[in-house]
Amino acid sequence: MKIYNSLLLSFLLFFSLTLCAQSKTSQYKTIDEFVTKLGPLPTENVANITIKLTSQIPDREQKARAIFFWITNNIALDPKAIKINDERKSLPEDVVKYRKATSLGFAKLFQEMSSLANIRCLVVDGYIKKSIDDLNNPSDEINHSWNVVQLGQSPEQWFYVDAALASGTLDKKMSVFTKDFISEYFFADRGLFNLDHYPNNDAWQLGSGPKSLKEFYNLPIIFNGAYYYNLKKPTPAAGYIKTKSTAKNKFIIPYSAATGLSTVSLLIGDGRKQQKPEPMNIAVSGGLITFYYQFKLQDTYPVKIVIDGKTVLEYMVEVTE
Repeated sequence: MKIYNSLLLSFLLFFSLTLCAQSKTSQYKTIDEFVTKLGPLPTENVANITIKLTSQIPDREQKARAIFFWITNNIALDPKAIKINDERKSLPEDVVKYRKATSLGFAKLFQEMSSLANIRCLVVDGYIKKSIDDLNNPSDEINHSWNVVQLGQSPEQWFYVDAALASGTLDKKMSVFTKDFISEYFFADRGLFNLDHYPNNDAWQLGSGPKSLKEFYNLPIIFNGAYYYNLKKPTPAAGYIKTKSTAKNKFIIPYSAATGLSTVSLLIGDGRKQQKPEPMNIAVSGGLITFYYQFKLQDTYPVKIVIDGKTVLEYMVEVTE
């Protein structure tokens, strides 16, 4: 216990001395490093884990970050349970015991630990698009869960958290989990999150977004890379593009990443028919990426937009003569 307290106090001292000078990312880095040093805590229950993570941290945003970072780095998505929609082990104690869960299990655990840390947090059920096959094909049932966190009375003090998607990815067959931590799913950008998630209850759509499930499923597919660059609603806004083989199609991608970018490429086709990445001649100005492309192959095929090696968007393109 003395070692734990000494470790935590050193992190908190560093945090307090640099609070005013650091960006949010730097502040999260301090908390993330502290949580990493605590480790997986394999013998502890939910309550004890929460105490170790948050009891000496005064700020609720930082408490929430500690909980988020621990869950996303110690719990894996459960491919088998997700594939058959098995929620029998979604209770927080089961998730901590088995160290794997569906998105509902992630959301329930985050809610429980947040509650124990005196943070108001709710589970939101809804929909996401998992692949290009979902485009214009609304799901018949809820297929994802996430959280909203309240830090104050203002509507602007509600925040999105998706610990399940932040933990990593499943392959196309929904059989293999790959660890890939995405920090930006914590207190995620509202505009981008609303392009990627649609709540079953409209009350939990924070800010502006699609007005119906049909409109949501008409939008392009959003990939994790979009969060890295903090993309906004792109042009074309519809995920299904009908064009002529003689037409030039204009793409506009608003973004606000702190880091710059160098290349934008198109991945045309899928599987064995996928062509080599084709670099675009882009213009970057005023937070907008703009480029044109003429699809000459007459057929219907998926097209992915890749920024510096990270896939950010996917469209389905139908090209006629």
